[in-house]
Amino acid sequence: MIDRYTRPAMGAIWSEKARLERWLEVELAFVDVLAERGDVPKDAARKLRAGARTNPERMRAIEAEVKHDVIAFVSSVAETVGDEGRWLHLGLTSSDLLDTAFALQLRDAADGLVAGLDRLRAAVREQAVRHRKTPMIGRTHGMHAEPITFGLKCASWFTELGRGRRRLVAAREEIAYGKLSGAVGTFANVTPDVEAAVCARLGLRPEPIATQVVPRDRHASLLSCLAILAGTCERIAVEIRHLQRTEVGEAAEPFTKGQKGSSAMPHKRNPWMVENVVGLSRLMRGFAGAALEDIALWHERDISHSSVERVIAPDATIVLDFMLARLADIVGNLEVRADVMAENLARMGGAIFSEQVLLELVRKGVSRDEAYRWVQRHALAGGDLQQRLASDPDVVRHIPPKELATLFDLAHHLRHTDALFTRALEDGDGAA
Repeated sequence: MIDRYTRPAMGAIWSEKARLERWLEVELAFVDVLAERGDVPKDAARKLRAGARTNPERMRAIEAEVKHDVIAFVSSVAETVGDEGRWLHLGLTSSDLLDTAFALQLRDAADGLVAGLDRLRAAVREQAVRHRKTPMIGRTHGMHAEPITFGLKCASWFTELGRGRRRLVAAREEIAYGKLSGAVGTFANVTPDVEAAVCARLGLRPEPIATQVVPRDRHASLLSCLAILAGTCERIAVEIRHLQRTEVGEAAEPFTKGQKGSSAMPHKRNPWMVENVVGLSRLMRGFAGAALEDIALWHERDISHSSVERVIAPDATIVLDFMLARLADIVGNLEVRADVMAENLARMGGAIFSEQVLLELVRKGVSRDEAYRWVQRHALAGGDLQQRLASDPDVVRHIPPKELATLFDLAHHLRHTDALFTRALEDGDGAA
């Protein structure tokens, strides 16, 4: 991923240095376990642990000749320790090393994403609590519908992020599997107890049944989870984009001192950060699609997945890490304009209460179809709906003006806010 979207901690997980260190970590854990079982001299294991080092430059030189990265790696490390280097990679196949080390990287990346997600959830929760009683218009099809509160909107985001967290934690567990079972997964040269011991040292579980590789449904599950989480980020970002539109103006992403919105138009304050989140979510869906394509490999393994994973694994985790951090900053510093929300609530002259009038007419004995037409003709005509209805003999014959006034009550729509809010936050907090 380009530097623009790479945060240091997540980028470090996918650096060449980190990758080769993970490879070495697996090799040394394997030798240590063999030494404990008497299959490798303990002194050799100690010398390997003390002296084995990665040498990326030397590895690249060897790879240029042998055209095989794992052979080049093992050879370059062996050169740093002398004769003891012959105990490296004893009985392993390349994928034993690659897939087990890959699991370590994915596990650590998932841990970083959980931390970033928790920061975003905290920012969303804070806005939800702050604005639980801030009324605004709810919209369906982009049109004014009925009143809600901005806090409830945020609470909805919070619960969805909570579901995303549960999925991410589960996917993190599902991906944390290694394998040392050999060329076709039959343990021809390494025993299952050795594999289990090595995986335990590394904080992984052994793959129950492997081919030459860990089955790629695990990786597809993680990437799909990340894409869904990115979709939630996009949902939040799209909402903020709409609320910032000039014609709406109810909220706006932060705009810092000295910031400029347009190279040509000084009046512009564009929602560029949330637009950025929306754009990056498109990448995430592409990464998930590629991971799904990697599930079906030929027989016990081919290499068609390898080139794909070299790109999508680092890029997907780096991009989502960036998205979570950016959105947390946006939500945490969001400008919420309660006064504009109030103005927009009143914009339709009370038409947003039309359903209450409709229902009351039905309760009074009017057929639903007829009641709907009575209310609709006034609601679509514009102006003050309560006044128009109060002058309609069809309506007042069933609902006197004084009783009609009680139906135009914001509190009626928001009377369950506290209960909904409690339920939403309990569900979202349960994700932790």
